[in-house]
Amino acid sequence: MKRKLIFLILLLVVFKVSAQNAYTPSAENIKAREWFQDARFGLFIHWGVYSILGDGEWVMYQQGIDKQTYEKVPGFFNPVKYNPREWVAMAKAAGMKYITITSKHHDGFAMFDSKLTDWDIVDRTPYGKDVIKMLAEECRKEGIKLFFYHSQLDWYQDNYYPRGVTGGTSGRPQKGDWYKYLDFMDGQLTELLTNYGEIGGIWFDGFWDKKDSDWRLDKTYSLIHTLQPGCLVGNNHHLAPFPGEDFQMFEKDLPGHNTTGFSGDSKIGSVPLETCETMNNAWGFNLMDKQYKSSKTLIQYLVKAAGYNSNFLLNVGPMPDGRIQPEFISTLKEMGKWMEKNGETIYGTNGGPVSPKSWGVSTYKDNKVYIHLLNPEDNNLLIPDFGKKVKGITLYSTAAKLKFKQDAFGITVSVPKESIDETDTILVIEI
Repeated sequence: MKRKLIFLILLLVVFKVSAQNAYTPSAENIKAREWFQDARFGLFIHWGVYSILGDGEWVMYQQGIDKQTYEKVPGFFNPVKYNPREWVAMAKAAGMKYITITSKHHDGFAMFDSKLTDWDIVDRTPYGKDVIKMLAEECRKEGIKLFFYHSQLDWYQDNYYPRGVTGGTSGRPQKGDWYKYLDFMDGQLTELLTNYGEIGGIWFDGFWDKKDSDWRLDKTYSLIHTLQPGCLVGNNHHLAPFPGEDFQMFEKDLPGHNTTGFSGDSKIGSVPLETCETMNNAWGFNLMDKQYKSSKTLIQYLVKAAGYNSNFLLNVGPMPDGRIQPEFISTLKEMGKWMEKNGETIYGTNGGPVSPKSWGVSTYKDNKVYIHLLNPEDNNLLIPDFGKKVKGITLYSTAAKLKFKQDAFGITVSVPKESIDETDTILVIEI
């Protein structure tokens, strides 16, 4: 009898785990995925007390600052010029549809009013206000969806133990309860998903620090989907999507590429895609980083992302006082002007049907295929055949009709040299 009872318990556990692994998205979740797929452009914000030190969000680790010393940093954080209305207005003017902000980065510091710890902005800084709540309210007013970047990795909590590949200089005791840490993480996620209104998604990072550990992903993902069924889950683990994940991100790379070394095992899944990039070389505020990317470079990255059927999440690292660097604001204005004219070829499109080429990419929507000439060799173009009869080809900028020839070799079209745009010459193929 006892053996039979144990068998039934084990069977129940196996069934429960199998049910979790066989994740089926809800109707609300599928609708949210469709919205995300169409949104195409978002603002990433890396902001925390680390901005005080002006050396990026990894400063605690990279400078070997121990926990006791780092505890002094929040005392200097007083962003009196933080204005969420300006942030949201800037994002909208740039053509961005959502904002992803760091609720907690690897230093473990909560940028929201957490009741589970005093290691947060309300309890430890002279500013004493919940910046996440203020931003959530402004996003709601302006119809911008809000996502939370949330670090699974934590250099502050003692229970984040055994240690991972980072955080070894934090001076924490060599003991702790891993599952208590996971309970703590789930508790903070519960706060974020119950106290800040409707949340677009959770953007996890840090799994790679202890990739062989039991992260209880099924439990955490189930918690999120139970609290908010439409909340999307993504995880920057640089692997193919796990069950329960609703979108897949690629760090500083286009899907299928691996120029940074992060995406070695990132096989492209069947969920919506997103690539994220910085405007200089840093995520968090870095005083000495002046390697600013041009508006042309970033517009072309956005276009390429859409051509790869991916969203583009572009990062800013606000300064300690709460302002966005003027260099970032200027570039985002330029991108907004471009999107105002050309957004139809990006929003709500799918990547393809012509695969990315050296000259550019294509997007499509309904009966229109948009050819984006980013780096044309000359004004004569041979577009590979994609199995549809072409009714006509026009220049998107002027609607001028272009002569073309469609045969077994593909579609040949000549673009007037004076119509070539140095950023993106867009052709509209009607099929």
